[in-house]
Amino acid sequence: MSRQGERLATSWLLAWRTVTSRPWRALLLCGGFGVGVGVMIVLLAVGEAMVRQASQERLVGGGQVTVLPEGIDIEVLTTGGLGGLFFSVPNARFVHRQVLSGPRLSDAVTVAAPQLEGKLLYLTTPDGVEHPVRATGEVPSATRALGAMPDMAQGTWEDDDSDRRWTQPTRAELRHDIDRFHRPSDGLANADSWGEWHYFNVLSPDASRWAFITFLVGGDVRGDRWGGQLLVTLHERGREPRRFVTNVPRERVRFSRTDADVRIGEGSVTVLSDGRYAVKSVGREVTTGALLTVDLVVTPAERVEFPGATLVSGDFTSGYAVPALRASATGRICVAARCDKYADAQAYHDHNWGGWRGVTWEWGATRAGAYTLLYGRVTPEDTSGGTSPLFVYVTDEQGFVALFRPKVIRYDDSRTVVTATGPLRVPASAVLMDVREADTLRLDLAIDDAVATDTRLGLAERGEGDYARGLARPWFIQMAGEATLSGRVRGKVLSGRGRGFFETYR
Repeated sequence: MSRQGERLATSWLLAWRTVTSRPWRALLLCGGFGVGVGVMIVLLAVGEAMVRQASQERLVGGGQVTVLPEGIDIEVLTTGGLGGLFFSVPNARFVHRQVLSGPRLSDAVTVAAPQLEGKLLYLTTPDGVEHPVRATGEVPSATRALGAMPDMAQGTWEDDDSDRRWTQPTRAELRHDIDRFHRPSDGLANADSWGEWHYFNVLSPDASRWAFITFLVGGDVRGDRWGGQLLVTLHERGREPRRFVTNVPRERVRFSRTDADVRIGEGSVTVLSDGRYAVKSVGREVTTGALLTVDLVVTPAERVEFPGATLVSGDFTSGYAVPALRASATGRICVAARCDKYADAQAYHDHNWGGWRGVTWEWGATRAGAYTLLYGRVTPEDTSGGTSPLFVYVTDEQGFVALFRPKVIRYDDSRTVVTATGPLRVPASAVLMDVREADTLRLDLAIDDAVATDTRLGLAERGEGDYARGLARPWFIQMAGEATLSGRVRGKVLSGRGRGFFETYR
């Protein structure tokens, strides 16, 4: 026998003796290996089936394009990765309304049908027993328009009011869905730092005067240690701002987690039936006691909104939505006997919620010709190391245009403001730049007015609670100025100039 034959015979002998000496262990190992191979074969088959389905519109519910979340690719599907089988599209309603069903793609997209396939849900029976179930959901009218409606053996399957509200909400319904109030999460640390507010700003036609209007609910609203505040700050270029404040006990505050209406004492925000906001506020000037009244109607531009997002990091929560990124305001703001009247003046409205102890941010909202832009970043107090990228959200009259993610905003702190503790260097200009494949963006900000507020004194401008803060950058800087936009998106030139408001910390 050759040497190679001897080695083979020895190997077989050793293997046989191993099996016969511990037969149960050998059987367990063989069984486990077989199960592993079988599972891999099944996953590969499922992945292959999904890939083939994605290329055959009749198998995907009648469509020709399948929209997947960013990061899901063919490799994940074909190798059976855990995230490849059960996923959903974030902000699906926004994607459906603003992108797939929006006017920008109307020449290419006939109908878009939202679908859920095999979603994992948990059903709790009346006796408290929880059962995992798989659920599939569709909007019947959209599925029918795709030509993919299954044959009904019995009964009918039509849109209900929830389907209609999801796909085609009225203007008022959309405002309520985006702009409703929230409840602190059970795991929130420092629950007394919870704050939620409606914020509006209005700019005079000559850009020399502007007003910041806030309806704030602050404190742990799950208990009895909370209340409301009406805060209005009037700005005039080259002059000190005037602050008007009214603190209201919780018994005179009304807000809801199902609608956007809020009442704080004699002030209120009401969504009208056509989707406009009726904004009324009162307050006394902090220094003189002069009475202020606000009576405005704010009209959001169609489709120019930011749908909202919630950032959760450990026990930190911060939420933000912009129902009126581009808006106009009509009405008056009066101090004592003098009234400033506004007719279709430039305006803006957003909604913020979360725990705000020690939180800082970069923020800006501006017009630039036909475009309206929003940028920002929120930084919790316990953030260590580097900071997260900013976002720049670009819209035009047809809605969403592009999203950019600049790594930094470059400030030139060559401007000086006088504070109670001495001079403070603040931005005179800023630049944001980003390149995403063939798309580019550059946003230049020229600051012509800046105000610094010491957040350590409490009750700062954008919803700070009545507690002291220990920030490395305690000065809250509010700025106004001109924005110049340049760049290119999908081969189209971005260009425009306009006025906006910006915030940072120093």
